[in-house]
Amino acid sequence: MFSMTTACVGTIVGEVVDVTIEVAKIPFKVVGAAIDVVTDDDD
Repeated sequence: MFSMTTACVGTIVGEVVDVTIEVAKIPFKVVGAAIDVVTDDDD
């Protein structure tokens, strides 16, 4: 029973880490898009 609980917790932690990584990427995408807009205006 303990090993099943540990595996379940491991899966939950893995999912949380995946979501955290995806959320962390959002500001970089927004900043990248903003930089693209600014640099496109200079052309």
